[in-house]
Amino acid sequence: MNVASLPSPTVNAWEIGPLAIRAYALCIIAGVIAAIWIAERRWVARGGHRGTATDIAVWAVPFGLVGARIYHVVTDPELYFESGRHPIDALKIWDGGLGIWGAVLLGAIGAWLGLRRRGGNFAAFADAAAPGIAVAQAIGRLGNWFNNELYGKATSLPWGLTVHDIDPDTHKSIDTLPGHYQPTFLYELIWDLGVAGLVVWADKRFRLGGGRAFALYVMAYTVGRAWIEYLRVDHANHFAGLRLNDWTSIVVFAGALAYFVLRRGTPREETVVPADATDGDESGPTEADAAPESDAAPKSDSASKSDSATESDLATETDLATETDLATESDPATGADPATGADPVMETDSVTETDAETDPADEEGEAHKRVESDSAQPAAVDSAEVPSGGPE
Repeated sequence: MNVASLPSPTVNAWEIGPLAIRAYALCIIAGVIAAIWIAERRWVARGGHRGTATDIAVWAVPFGLVGARIYHVVTDPELYFESGRHPIDALKIWDGGLGIWGAVLLGAIGAWLGLRRRGGNFAAFADAAAPGIAVAQAIGRLGNWFNNELYGKATSLPWGLTVHDIDPDTHKSIDTLPGHYQPTFLYELIWDLGVAGLVVWADKRFRLGGGRAFALYVMAYTVGRAWIEYLRVDHANHFAGLRLNDWTSIVVFAGALAYFVLRRGTPREETVVPADATDGDESGPTEADAAPESDAAPKSDSASKSDSATESDLATETDLATETDLATESDPATGADPATGADPVMETDSVTETDAETDPADEEGEAHKRVESDSAQPAAVDSAEVPSGGPE
């Protein structure tokens, strides 16, 4: 007898008028929101534009849901197409039944199509989105808890899951109901969160690029899925003694490992969006982002020409000043001007003598004339500037 156990919900939907709100759907939606938020932050940190993850999700999420359902139906067709079954049930996603492998495959195709339209490096975006996908899977496993599905073998462990009201058609290998079973959904939830943490740490520590962070997520998830799949007792097809999902995990792990090794040494992308891509970011770069670019921007051609012209003028003026100085200097040997041969000292003396011979009365008369001339000039200017017709 278990003195402690995990409870299992007996209700997985709530009726609001004609609308049924299902816990499984709410968990999927919450997981998608978390994945978009994480991918957005990591994408922007890598140099991408804001809003890219949301736009890509418009493509990736529908593709992923369709792929997940297709994988489930293809690998368990007897649940829907055998005699006495209802094929229409294959469309009822809310009743559970999504395969992660189909979700990742078609979701990646949807993301690739979205990035082609918007512009961006697909491998870099996959690296940015990888931890968010693992977190989304962890949240989605809570939906399995509400649906009383995906649990393991009987156990007496204190964290065993107490199961009630199980549909025997979907749990054919269980002999005793109700009971206490391994909470494999919880194991995978914890494992997925650990995978997300591992990818974030490794990506930061080793600066993974070229899709290697995504490959690491795939490898880590498949390792956990293999041992968790061993504990599960829900219906599954077998091949060579292993559940089909075990074989899928082995094949996918091998492919991810080969990619991770072959891309070893690939540096993290410095430019995750093309230089000519607008990425649909209507908000544009922030002032903080634009300031460094403005400071580092090269001068325009006109500015460069203006600077060159200024430097040329300065050089010319300097040369002229130098020539003038040379022209006015006297010859050290003769005392004559090198340019004209005139004696500057004699010219200065003659000017001085002329000034000395000037009559003081004449100087006063000349000064009086200059004063009268200066006082007359403003009036002449004013009369020239004022229109003849006067102000309007």
